[in-house]
Formats: sequence, structure tokens, C-alpha cells
Amino acid sequence: MKKASLTVILITLIIGYANAQEQLSVKQQADILYNRFEYFKSLSYYLKLASGNKNDVKLLERIADCYLNINRYNDAEEWYAKVVAKPRASKTAHCHYADVLLRNQKFELAKQQYRLALPSDTATLNLKLGNCDSAALWMKQTTRYAVNAVKGLNSAASDWGATYAGNTALIFTSDRDAQYPETDNRTGNNFFKLYQSATGNGQAKQMAFTDMYGYELANSYHLGPIALNSSADTAYITVTTEEDLRKLPIDPSAQKGQRVVTRRLQLLAAAKNKGKWTVFNSFKYNKIQLYSVGNACLSSDGKVLYFASDMPGGQGKTDIWYCEKQRDGSWGTPTNCGKTINTNEEDNFPFVAANGTLYYASKGLPGMGGYDIYSATGAKNQWSTPQNLKYPINSTSDDFYCITRDGLSGYLSSNREGGQGNDDIYSFTAIADTLPAKPILAVTPPPIAPAPPQEGFVLQTIYYDLDKATIRPDAAMKLNQLVAILTQHPNIKIELASYTDSRASYSYNQALSERRAKAALYYLSQHGILANRIKTSAYGKTHLVNNCAIPAQCTEAEHQLNRRTEFKVAGQ
Repeated sequence: MKKASLTVILITLIIGYANAQEQLSVKQQADILYNRFEYFKSLSYYLKLASGNKNDVKLLERIADCYLNINRYNDAEEWYAKVVAKPRASKTAHCHYADVLLRNQKFELAKQQYRLALPSDTATLNLKLGNCDSAALWMKQTTRYAVNAVKGLNSAASDWGATYAGNTALIFTSDRDAQYPETDNRTGNNFFKLYQSATGNGQAKQMAFTDMYGYELANSYHLGPIALNSSADTAYITVTTEEDLRKLPIDPSAQKGQRVVTRRLQLLAAAKNKGKWTVFNSFKYNKIQLYSVGNACLSSDGKVLYFASDMPGGQGKTDIWYCEKQRDGSWGTPTNCGKTINTNEEDNFPFVAANGTLYYASKGLPGMGGYDIYSATGAKNQWSTPQNLKYPINSTSDDFYCITRDGLSGYLSSNREGGQGNDDIYSFTAIADTLPAKPILAVTPPPIAPAPPQEGFVLQTIYYDLDKATIRPDAAMKLNQLVAILTQHPNIKIELASYTDSRASYSYNQALSERRAKAALYYLSQHGILANRIKTSAYGKTHLVNNCAIPAQCTEAEHQLNRRTEFKVAGQ
């Protein structure tokens, strides 16, 4: 899944290439195309060279890299195996080989290669090894979700990025045969365009975007994904653009009048006029000369715009950022969503549900490899610790662009094995009552220090819907982790400290927080944890975690942070 990464992609536009080509060797032609990131074209040249030279480790690695970048993972595995069998294989080749092995669920072989690739980078090595172990374990556990490909939407091409467009309709991105198809030299596939399905599972039609004068929205590269407001009359479309860059010094034909450009993402704000998308404005903070901005979503009230960007000031390669709508309707200065959810890797594809829960994809958190989908509660730059949604929401492939109305069902995109095309759209639905009545002993616990947690330490926090004491699916996942911790450390005692938001009276909220504490206690006791190890405390609307004492001054997402139960170590 390469098409929506915000990592800079360099592409050379060819001017007078035919004349220069006649003067270049096969090796030179291959290298020029490779360094323009035209992997699909360069691959045929490298394969021709390899037929007469099977010992050139750099050549073999180039072939493997090409297969990896055009998403032919089985071929990539075959060629990386040839590379690492050579004595001068690079650590990068070992790492890429390990990534492919993990994707192809060859966990022990992947761990061997990670150890060879990352001997001195302990933090990254531990993350990668943990991903292998988590993937192997989570795939054996009882599933809590039914995940199925949406056959009516998917094709033999790449289909991804489903977005709600009303009660039943979905808009998504695809590189299937468009009305006027154009080929991406990087992959050999068409460029992405936007399609709409009226029923969400049936025939899809390519969307038309024309300005008020009837001219089609000009875009030579990828178009999509799209973010819509709640009334579906305002959209933020991610488009790929190009910007002049310096010539490649390794490209001898660069002196033949060719220029090099970089592809970056930007957002276009679109509005409907008489039922048609006709008004387009560039997002205020696009700066394609320096960085990308794209893959946006809106909060349910339309007052906060979240997006992914590699702009300066982030935590890693790409981060989640947000802007707040001002009184005049403009967007305020971008603010980073913070270190809690952003990592030193790629964090991308945000979606905020109606209850304020953020769903996004990351490569920098513990997971199953590639992009994994995570959830976090909060708003803006205040978030709870992200929770991996585990298998089968996640897989050893790239899993991303998760949308949901209620946290129980929705859609995600993935390039996992068994799909109809490269990327496919999947639906997911929570399975009722899938948790066993006996103690859970096989739940993957979060990383724990050799010594048991100390008194007062907050192990986890779970959250509740407004005026409810029901254990939600995301809370059940955290309670399962607590069961695993308490099983590992039988002497630990815990306190379940429950709270509410500031709405309603003190007496009402006191009773509500008591019900929440009892609900968590009942869940733990049903899963084998003795009641004499658990203390419950109810604090009502005291101890707010933010400045939300006056309800009208806070958003629903900010109130959500206060509707919680904290698991605290109470003694041993």
C-alpha cells in the first residue's frame, strides 16, 4: 500500500528521452528509471541484466526493491532471499526481507532477519520482534469481529479509503479503469480516481468534478481520498501535485533538458452547487514546495479538521495534525496532535467517530507489522493511549482507513492476502458475546516490567458513553489486558476508580460513577478475578482531567475524557 504515503516521491518528467535513451546502456536506463522511482519500468531492465549475472548483489537487491514497491510481495520475498544469501548483503536488504517475511506470516524467519538487520538499534529491533510475536499470538485467539471483503465495491485493481456519504452511500478511491485512464509509471497501474456507490455494496460510478465554468478538475495524478462534513455538501479532497526539484546528479540524461519534480499531496476544499461539486479552493496551509498535506477528516460538528502531514514540527515521518475553525469560517494554524498518538514513523489516515474516538493507522506502535489500525479517545492534542484493534481488524499486511459510526461496525482498507485486488475495502462487525466465561489466560498483556507495578500506578483507563455504565468493546479489550496482568501477578490488588463528566447533579453523577465501578468489577469477577482483590471507588464529577467544569465550554470529545474508570494498583 504505497499510493497514499506522504513520503516524498521523486518523478522525472521525460523531455527528449528517446534521443538520450539511444546513447545509454541497459544498466544506465534501468538506474535512471529506478532513481525516478519508476519501479515498474525499471524492473524489466534489471531482470534482463540478471539473466546473465546472478551474483551481482546490488542488482538482485534492485529487483527485490522493485517488486516490493509495486506490491508483488511473493516475488519480493524470492529475490530478497537471493540477496541475503550473498556475503555482502546490506542491512537494509535484511530489514526489507524481514518485513516481507512478516507480511507473509513467516514469523521465525522474519525474527532472524530483523536480528541481522538491526543489531545495534535495540528499540526498533524490540518493536519488530514484538510485532512478529503479537501477530502469531493474536491470529490464534478468538475473534471479536467478523471481517469480510465488500465484493460489490472491490475490483481486480486497488480499492480503498471508503467514506460515508449519507445513510447508505460510500465514496472510495480506486485505480480501476477510469473514463480517461492514465498510467502511473511507478506501479504500472492507473492513477486513482474517486467513485461513489449509492448503496455501499453495489455498482460504483466515477465521480465528476467540474468548476463553475464546466471545466473538469485538472489533476494528472492521484485523486482521493475524500472527507465529507455531516451534511455531505462540503468536502476536502486529497490530490497529488508536482513541484520542480533539482536534477538528479546520478542521471546522465538530466543534461538533455529533463527536469525532476517531486510529487506531494495537498487538500482541495470543495463545495456543492445545485447538487454538483463545482467550487474548489486550495487549503490554506498547503505548501507543496516543502511538504504534503492530505488524508483529512472532519469532527462530527465540523469544527475541527484532522489531516496527515510531514510538515516541520512533527514527531516522525508523517504525523496527525489538526486545525480549528475560526469565527469567520477560516481554519486556524495547524497544531500537532501530540506525542501520545504520533510516533517517529508514519501516522496517517485519521477518522474521528461521532463519539470523539480517533481511528488512525500507524507503523510506529506495537502491532502486527505494516500499517495497523489504532483507536484513542480525546480531542485535538489530548488523547488516551492508542489501542491496537488487533486481529482480524489488523493483519500482517497494511491495514488502514478505518471508519465507523458506532465503534461496532464499519469499513477498513487492507492489502491482506485473499483480497480481490491489491487493496480492498472490508466491512467489520462486532460479534456479540464472544468473550469466554472462564478466566482468560491467553490474552496478550501489554509490556510489563520484571517487577510488578507499584501502588498508585494507573494500569489502564476505560471510557463510557454519555449517561451509560455499559462496558463498550474498546473497554472490554482493556479489561482483558487487566485480567492478564492480574493473572500474572496474583498478589496485586487494584482500585477501580470511576468518574463522570460535569453534566447533571452531584448526586446523580455519584450514583452513575458507582454503577460504572460495579460494571467493571462484575466484568473482572466473571473472568476469574476474585472480588477481594478489587476495591471500587466512585468520585462522580470530581477530579475532571480537563477544564470542563462548565459543560457548555467543552466539546463532546473533551467530556468523553472524564467519563472513565481508572485501574490503579492498590497494594500487594
